[in-house]
Amino acid sequence: MHRIILFFFIFFDWLMAILSWVLLFYYRKTEIEKTSFAPTSTLYIGLIIIPLIWIFLYLIQGTYSDIKRLYRLKVFNLTFVSSIFGGIAIFFTLLLDDKINTYKDYYTLFLVFFLSHFLTTLFIRELFTTFIIKKIHSGKLGFNTLLIGGSEKAVQIYNEITALPKKSGYQFIGFVNLNGIDKLLENRIPYLGHIDSIDSVLKNNKVEEIIIALESTEHERLRSIITKIKDEAICIKVLPDMYDILSGSVKLTNIFGALLMEVQHDPMPIWQRFLKRIMDFTLSLIAFIVLIPVYLGLVISVKLSSKGPIFFLQNRIGKGGSEFKIIKFRTMYVDSEKAGPQLSSSHDPRITKVGRIMRKLRLDELPQFINVIKGDMSLVGPRPERQFYIDQISEREPQFLELTRVRPGITSWGQVKYGYAENVDQMIQRMKFDLLYLKNRSLALDFKIMLYTVLIVIKAKGK
Repeated sequence: MHRIILFFFIFFDWLMAILSWVLLFYYRKTEIEKTSFAPTSTLYIGLIIIPLIWIFLYLIQGTYSDIKRLYRLKVFNLTFVSSIFGGIAIFFTLLLDDKINTYKDYYTLFLVFFLSHFLTTLFIRELFTTFIIKKIHSGKLGFNTLLIGGSEKAVQIYNEITALPKKSGYQFIGFVNLNGIDKLLENRIPYLGHIDSIDSVLKNNKVEEIIIALESTEHERLRSIITKIKDEAICIKVLPDMYDILSGSVKLTNIFGALLMEVQHDPMPIWQRFLKRIMDFTLSLIAFIVLIPVYLGLVISVKLSSKGPIFFLQNRIGKGGSEFKIIKFRTMYVDSEKAGPQLSSSHDPRITKVGRIMRKLRLDELPQFINVIKGDMSLVGPRPERQFYIDQISEREPQFLELTRVRPGITSWGQVKYGYAENVDQMIQRMKFDLLYLKNRSLALDFKIMLYTVLIVIKAKGK
């Protein structure tokens, strides 16, 4: 059902883009050029290119990311913003060279283009959104929902949601409990197991939403549960307390819905994530080409510093827990970890003289531009760690696993503020800065971190 709705949503967006282009072309011919309406190559080329541009803009805007969760005000905002920016982009790149009598004609053409696209697209989208909302309210459409908890609190939430005059979209597929004992919901919805088996529960059921039957004040328990849920596509909701309500953390999108607070996985908008990946690839490719002379100098320096390979490859954990090989210039003597994994220290005898200088200037990290180009890493993101240390850290601080929700970076807020960690305790201290970055990440913050990294390199203050 979701795919069918998505297909028709995109199809009618494409159709309205065609219609608005035809209306603009008709207006331009009859009102601006004062000629009869006759199809030309410009019209036909626009019929192919213009709709594709609009669909692309909607994709990076995130319009199609979750059709079932759209509501009418959000649809209006998305359509208005995309019509303004998309209209300006298309107008100035494809229409600005039109022959006109006065500059007033430009303003008129843009206004016609904007209004024809905005109004036609908005009208169809609002019809679709209203259709989806009615289906949800009638219970014919919704989200496969897992309830975490089996105590009185879970029963209270379940009863509140099912007693609503209009369905709010929660289609309960079952519940998991937190202690293996509380099963008060068993006579209402299926019992799917203990929280420790959450991975298999999510894998075997197409879960779209999770409601955690705990107060938001129970920070430690909530943090432990949320860390176990690794699927970013799942919407997680918790019970807010009075502070959450007063601070504005609770977003009201449905006046008939239960009072729940959504746990935001990634604060970075989809369009920024898209631009971030483009920026990562482009800047890394440019840097790799420009720094070729530097690479050659470092290759010679590493080769002369001690026996062994020029590059150091090591398995690290990336986004989603996937493993990849990080590339660095070798800064230590060969076989420096015969006794097992070890973190380096400020006066580590395993580091070569050349390696010590390279680490101070962060030059050993330069080959990681290749990792960024391949898509294993980003320019900015939490530093990737080995599974050996992740296991130790996550045992003490489970929220460390949240850092694997995004691509690791060549530099990070933790790296800038703290530098290299010499033991697990320091890694945990550095983690706090990376978690802060994760909860506030944006392109603006990325640029700030990159600027600080460049200053550290220039001043040779790397730790």
